[in-house]
Parts: sequence; structure tokens; C-alpha cells
Amino acid sequence: MLACTDGLGVWLASNGLTGAHPAGAEALRHLCAAREALTAAVDGSPQQAAPLVDAVLAHGRIRARLTAEGPTEEPEFADPSWGPAWLAARSYLDLLSRAPERIRVCSGTGCVLHFFDTSRNGTRRWCSMAACGNRAKASRHYARSKEN
Repeated sequence: MLACTDGLGVWLASNGLTGAHPAGAEALRHLCAAREALTAAVDGSPQQAAPLVDAVLAHGRIRARLTAEGPTEEPEFADPSWGPAWLAARSYLDLLSRAPERIRVCSGTGCVLHFFDTSRNGTRRWCSMAACGNRAKASRHYARSKEN
């Protein structure tokens, strides 16, 4: 999906970031670097991945402000092309602080995605029931019908 700027546009849209951040080649390169850092953090050793994630986070910060509506926090970037990558890394930190054990690898055959398990009992297996979950169930059904 993140192989080209069109894929980046889809990713930005699916995360509610369309128009807020550029969908150019630099933003794509930075987001791919963030994806590699986050994959290393989820799949590998947090100690080894921390410098990679920190390198992405070094390109932004949270600015606290008081507005007419009350206190707010806004991300700030010296280079706007780092915005999507920084937001992805920051979101990962938020998930780690909430429930690190709920960050999971999708059980779908061939799926490379990770997800945050929001199910009540914490037993979700797929990134999407509509895609990977449905494929797994259809495959099991086909195998059972083939046996009969």
C-alpha cells in the first residue's frame, strides 16, 4: 500500500489526515522509515528499536496551548513532510502506554499488518474481520466441504 504516493494518499485518507499533511515523495519516504522502526519495535526488541522510533519522533513535538475552548495539545513539525511519520510513531507510544499486550500481529495468511485488539475479551486474531477474518473462515469452510 505504501509503495507510491497514491498509496500514501489512501493511508492519509484512512487515518483522517487528508489535506492536513502533504502526500509527496518525502512524506512517503519518512512514513516508510517510521513503518520500519515500528515494525522493529513490535516484532523485535524494544531496546534495539527505541533509537529508530526516537529518530522519527525527533522531527516533531507536542505544543500545549490555551484556546477559547480550553487547553489543547497540537503536534508541531519543523518539516511538514515528517508529520504523518511522526503521528504514526506517536500513536504507537500511546498504544504502548494503554495496553502493550493488545498490539498484535494479524493471523491472516500472508498478512503483514499489526493491529490494536479492542475486543472485550482480548482475543481478536485478525486486522480486519471483513478481509483476513473472512478469508480464514471461508478457507476453513471450503476445507470442511471438500472432506465431505
